[in-house]
Amino acid sequence: MRALALVLSLVFATSASTEGGVVTLAASTKKNIMELRVGGKTIRTYDVSVGKKPHRTPHGRYTINHIVWNPGWVPPKEKWAKGKKAEKPGSEKNPMKVVKIFFKEPDYFIHGTADEDSLGAAASHGCIRMSQRDAFALGRYLMDKGGAGRDAAWYERVLSRGVSADVRLKRGVVIVIGP
Repeated sequence: MRALALVLSLVFATSASTEGGVVTLAASTKKNIMELRVGGKTIRTYDVSVGKKPHRTPHGRYTINHIVWNPGWVPPKEKWAKGKKAEKPGSEKNPMKVVKIFFKEPDYFIHGTADEDSLGAAASHGCIRMSQRDAFALGRYLMDKGGAGRDAAWYERVLSRGVSADVRLKRGVVIVIGP
């Protein structure tokens, strides 16, 4: 957790020099990247995985206003999930990892992955996957900029207690997803 705090401080230091603009995200399903923008200027680019056939990530303009920290996972009633077991918050086998950042509720969100080798390719069932470290940093950044910021101790408590924390942003963050 301490190493994660160092990474977060670097992310926030980078974004501090670009303060004063609207925070948005742009994702490309063709390039498998997502950009964090402030005032239209890209301040961070992430390698991501998007939905593979036939579960493509939906294109469009969405507003992120809901984040779940330390989410549990319930297998959807889909053919690909047959035989999969539900996973509790914090479980190593939980495919959601530390955060779910909803962009099209209830089915589509940004989340971390343990399979970081899959980043840069279509590999999900419609969600946008990114490294666990990047998902944590992005979720925290969006909370801060969306009017729901918390201190480092809050995140440590949430991630160590084995239950989920549901957060609603006061100011939504727009994400545009396209080819």
